[in-house]
Amino acid sequence: MANNNSWIKIFKDNKIIEHNFSKSPFYLSAKDIKKSVQNFKSTTEKEVRILCKMDTRESVPAIMKENGLVLLPVKNGQYVLVKAEGYVDIPEIKSEAEIYNTKLDFDLDTAKIGNSEMQHLDFAYASSLIRTFMDDPSLVLTIRGRKYTPEFSYKIGNTTIETKGVQTEVDAGYEGKNKIVLIEAKNSSTKNTIIRQLYYPYRQWTEHTKKEVFLLFFEKRVDEYLIWQYKFTDKNNYDSIKLVKSKKYKIV
Repeated sequence: MANNNSWIKIFKDNKIIEHNFSKSPFYLSAKDIKKSVQNFKSTTEKEVRILCKMDTRESVPAIMKENGLVLLPVKNGQYVLVKAEGYVDIPEIKSEAEIYNTKLDFDLDTAKIGNSEMQHLDFAYASSLIRTFMDDPSLVLTIRGRKYTPEFSYKIGNTTIETKGVQTEVDAGYEGKNKIVLIEAKNSSTKNTIIRQLYYPYRQWTEHTKKEVFLLFFEKRVDEYLIWQYKFTDKNNYDSIKLVKSKKYKIV
C-alpha cells in the first residue's frame, strides 16, 4: 500500500505506539498528519483525505492492522484512533438471483449509459426494486449528498467517542410514511466495509426524525442487483451492527 510509509512516519512523530489505548483513544488532527508527511512527494503519500480513506480492511495501513486500531473522524480536521475492529463483513449471497419484473412500462435509455454506482441505484429505485425489497410502496427519494451530523456520542470497543459534527454522505435516502431508508452503494465486489459509512448517517438521521431508520448496502454485479439490510441493535453502540437479510435480483 502506497501510504504505509506515511503512516509509519505519522505514528513515529506522534509517538502513537507508546500510547496506552486501554485508558483512552488517541486524537490526531489533520495538521499533525500534514506536518509528518510534508516531505513526501506523491499525492497518495501526503494528501490527508487520501491517507484517511480506509473504506475496507484491505485499505488499512499495516501499522494500524498490527496494533488493532481503527481511524474515525470526530469533527472537521480531527480524527481518533481506537482499539477496535471497526469493519463488518459483506457476505456472499449464495442463493440464485430472483427474477424481478420492473414496474416501469417503458425502457430507460439513459440508464444504459455509463457504469456508475449512482445510475445503477437510480435504475433499481425507478424499477421499484428498493420499494419491493423494503415492502414499502410509499418510499420516495429525499436524501442525497453530503451533510454534517449533529453532535453525538457512541461506544466502540471499550471506548466512548464524542463527535462534534462530522461530514457524512449517503448515496441515496428514501422516506416513506413510516420509515427512512439509507443506502451505501458500491460498484464492485465488496467483501467488507467500514461500519462508519452506515453508522454515522444512521445516527445523523435518527436525530432528525422519529421514523425508524433502515440501512441498506447495495451493489450491481454484471446483470445482478444485490441488497443487504443491516441494523444496529443498540443505537449508541458502533459494534452492534447485524445483518438482517439479503437478496439478489435480476431486473427484467
